[in-house]
Amino acid sequence: MILHFIFLEKEEERAKRQFEYEYVKKMAQFFKVWIKEKFGKDYEIQCDEMITKPTNIFQRIDTHTLIRDHEQRGKDIYHFYLTHFRPLWTDSTCDGYHAENFGMVLWQKPKEENDELYLAEKNCTAVSNVIINEQLRQMGRKKHTREVNDIWTKHLFEQLEFEQYGEDFKRTDGKPTFLTMDTRELNL
Repeated sequence: MILHFIFLEKEEERAKRQFEYEYVKKMAQFFKVWIKEKFGKDYEIQCDEMITKPTNIFQRIDTHTLIRDHEQRGKDIYHFYLTHFRPLWTDSTCDGYHAENFGMVLWQKPKEENDELYLAEKNCTAVSNVIINEQLRQMGRKKHTREVNDIWTKHLFEQLEFEQYGEDFKRTDGKPTFLTMDTRELNL
């Protein structure tokens, strides 16, 4: 199975956001290892950029546009869109959305250029949230959204630490390159 990460960038910001795209490519490889470890699934990883051009309000890219893109690319591929806009509707507390073989999350630009820790804290964690939801859905877990949202709330408000991983994709107590939700309560 293929997991295809698609990083949406506004045309006028593309040159300034190459550091982020490089991080996305590393993060995608990290999630290949992480999904295999946590869920026992081996994905082939792909990464692409989707350049968006300025349009009028009636032609803006939205969740519906991405779902149509997903269908055109092939519903059997797990497409994960890293967007510059929030989904209009979501039951996720991380500004993400998931459906069968489809994920999207608001990708937050770092306030300071080349801030990898910010990307891990704000984006990698949200990506893990949406991936966990989809993996649990595929496993047939009926109340997966509530389970994941409960853990996410603990991360945000009860000081539950995110799992920290280094550049080598292994758990670390040092400075992390990647952060994910704590999956211990999910009884995988």
